[in-house]
Amino acid sequence: MKVLMGLSGGVDSAVGAYLLKQAGYDVTCCFMRNWDSMLNNDTLGNDTLNNDICPQESDYNDAKSVAESLGLPLLRSDYINEYWDYVFRNFIDEYEKGRTPNPDILCNKYIKFDYFERFAKEKGFDRIATGHYFKAVNSDDGIHYYKADDRSKDQSYFLAQVDKKALDFCLFPLDTIMKTEVRDIAEKLNLSIAKKKDSTGICFIGERDFRQFLKNYIPMKEGKIIDIDTLEEIGTHEGVYYYTIGQRKGFGVGGNRGPYYCVSKDVKKNILYLTSVKNDFYLDSDSALISDINWIEDIPEDYDIECKFHYRQADNEVHIHKLNDHEALLTYPQKIKAVTPGQQAVFYKDDMMLGGGVIEKTFIDNQDVSELLNNRINNGR
Repeated sequence: MKVLMGLSGGVDSAVGAYLLKQAGYDVTCCFMRNWDSMLNNDTLGNDTLNNDICPQESDYNDAKSVAESLGLPLLRSDYINEYWDYVFRNFIDEYEKGRTPNPDILCNKYIKFDYFERFAKEKGFDRIATGHYFKAVNSDDGIHYYKADDRSKDQSYFLAQVDKKALDFCLFPLDTIMKTEVRDIAEKLNLSIAKKKDSTGICFIGERDFRQFLKNYIPMKEGKIIDIDTLEEIGTHEGVYYYTIGQRKGFGVGGNRGPYYCVSKDVKKNILYLTSVKNDFYLDSDSALISDINWIEDIPEDYDIECKFHYRQADNEVHIHKLNDHEALLTYPQKIKAVTPGQQAVFYKDDMMLGGGVIEKTFIDNQDVSELLNNRINNGR
């Protein structure tokens, strides 16, 4: 079977390529170029490495070194325009609405499991493969998808928006392997990237100051910081877009009521609202409207499931009620903190991934949380 392995320049995809080769697959590697610092007006493109090689070219050089070490051919495919149109533009639009999107989810949906898949089929490959920690399980009624065995590295959260047919066309060689084993294999093979740090930045910008990067696309405008409990001005922010609901540092304010966390943003008036960490009830909700749902499994209209609202968050017990094919209401009477509009909710049942969608609104006691906050701001109650 001919397999096209997405080789990122990191250790996971490198070891994934090796494991596929060892399993007898006819493996070709491919580096996906999704970002161009010059074309995309990214003025900080070269600064983070303090040399003349931007992060994308450095990763390509690492991928090339890995492919040579493994004796595998390496192709290169370019998705700069597609990334801008389908991932980055959405990313900026959501930030301008005061929401905090996750571009890696859209990158998987539109680039790695769409355009890259098309490229592979055009080149005559039978499957694609990636270095995601994710598990496909074959059964009599088809393929089902589960969290990877290494739960600390599981990436199912980032794959919930990928079409089921696209997932079925992909191999996931890191499904049952631990990250420590991946490192051990890379070192035994003397791969140049064996000790390369895992990427923790957003895929297209690498390791750099995110706020500084965002300033290239959303102009910085200073505004007021208001204590939502006292409605007093307590400081000045750099730009309301640069902060996230639930954020607990980076405001430059103190005082007797601090430390603070971010509870609300008014993007029209450019005001940032904070409260003391003692008052974390502002983050509570007991239900949420989920939109743009991508279903991986067919489930009943009403079902008790588990849900992850943030990548590093533990699973939460929730009840899901389908409103239509792409919307659902989640209820969780135990209350959950920091369920944030604009972010992703991913559904599971006993570690099987069911699908996921975008958090549209949150509620507490049948009242819209955002409206409650607005009433507090506008009416002092």
